Amino acid sequence: MKAVVCTEGELSVREVKTPEPGPGQVLIKVLRTGICGSDLHAKKDAIEVNALLLESGYATAILPNQEVILGHELLGEVVSYGPKTRGRWAAGTTVTALPVLQTEVGMHMTGFDSHAAGGYAEYTLVEEALTFPVPDGVSHDKAAFTEPLTVARHAVRRSRIGKKRPAVVIGCGPIGLAVILMLKAAGVTKVIASDLSPGRRKLASQCGADVVVDPKVQSPWDTLTLKSPVNSTPELLAFALEMTKAVRRIPMLSIEKIFFGADRLGQTPSGPVVFECAGVPGIIDHVIANAPLRTLVTVVGMCTEVDRFRPAVALSKEIDLRFVFGYDPAEFSQTLGMIASGKVDPSPLHTATVGLDGVAQAFNDLSDPERHAKILIDPFQ
Repeated sequence: MKAVVCTEGELSVREVKTPEPGPGQVLIKVLRTGICGSDLHAKKDAIEVNALLLESGYATAILPNQEVILGHELLGEVVSYGPKTRGRWAAGTTVTALPVLQTEVGMHMTGFDSHAAGGYAEYTLVEEALTFPVPDGVSHDKAAFTEPLTVARHAVRRSRIGKKRPAVVIGCGPIGLAVILMLKAAGVTKVIASDLSPGRRKLASQCGADVVVDPKVQSPWDTLTLKSPVNSTPELLAFALEMTKAVRRIPMLSIEKIFFGADRLGQTPSGPVVFECAGVPGIIDHVIANAPLRTLVTVVGMCTEVDRFRPAVALSKEIDLRFVFGYDPAEFSQTLGMIASGKVDPSPLHTATVGLDGVAQAFNDLSDPERHAKILIDPFQ
C-alpha cells in the first residue's frame, strides 16, 4: 500500500506492507485522516515529543530515526478482522475509532509510535472495541472530525461550565474553534473568542462565537459582563462585608447557610471559564494576571516549552487552573452522535483536502493561519 512515512523530520510517500490485523484488531481502508497540530510537532521535534511522553510513562513514542506513519484522526471502512474479534460490522461499513492500538508489546498511541501506524496511508489498524460505526447520511468530511471535536468536548465537560457562565477562548486555531463549537452545543450563552489572525477570527464567528476580538485592539476581558463582577481583592472583601451586614439585619438567620447556599446556587462572585488554546509560553501567566477573580482556566493548548507563571497571583485571585488531555470512549461516541444529529457542524474548520502526495505541502501550508484551519487527507484522491 501507499503511505506517507515520517523519518528524520521528513515526509515521503512510499510503498509499504499493508498491515495485518492482530488479536482484537480491525483492518480499515482509510477514507479520511485529519492533519493535527501535534502531527506537525511530531515531525519537527520527535525527540522532544518522545521526552515529554516519557514523563508520563509512555516509552515507545516516535524518535527521529524511526519510520513512523503519522495520523490519529481516523475515518475508514471495514476490510477484515483479526483473531479474537466479534466481526461486529460488515465489510464496507464506515467507522471511526479512538487512536489506540494494543499489541504484544503494550498499548500504543496510533500515529505517534512505530508499533501503531497511523492514517497517512491507504490502510491502517484499529481496535474493534474502540471502533464506532458512522450513522447513515453523515459525510466523510464531517465524520472525520470526530476525534478533534472529542478533544474539545472533553475540555468543555472537564471545565464544568454552566450555560450562563461566560467563556473566553484564547487562540482560535483548530482546537480553539472546536472548543467554540462545543461550548455553543452545550448551550453556553456567551462565548468570547480572541485571536491575532483575521482569518481565524472570521472562522470563530462562523463557529458561533458571540464576541470576537483582536487582542491587539481590544482586551477580551473588557467584553465580559459578569453577574457579580469582582476584579480586585478589595471588591471581594467589600462583597463579604456587605453580605454579612445584610444577613445580620435579620434575627436568627444563619451566616453559614446564607453564604454556603449562595455559593451552591452560583450567587457569589465568580469569573468566566477561560479555555487557553494557544499553547505558547506566557499565555497562562497573562490569563492569571488579567482575568477576574475566581476565574477557572482550562488549559487545552499544548505548550511543549518550559513556561512560568506566578502562583502567588493565582492564589490571591483564587484562580482555578485545570489541564486536560484526550478523552474517553463515551465522549467519543457522544461526539459522533452530535455530528450525526447536526448539533455540531465542523464544516467551517475544513479548509482543504489533499491526497498522500500533497501531505508534505499541506504541512507547510498549515504554518499560515490565514490559509487553513484543518486539512483532511484522502489517501485515494
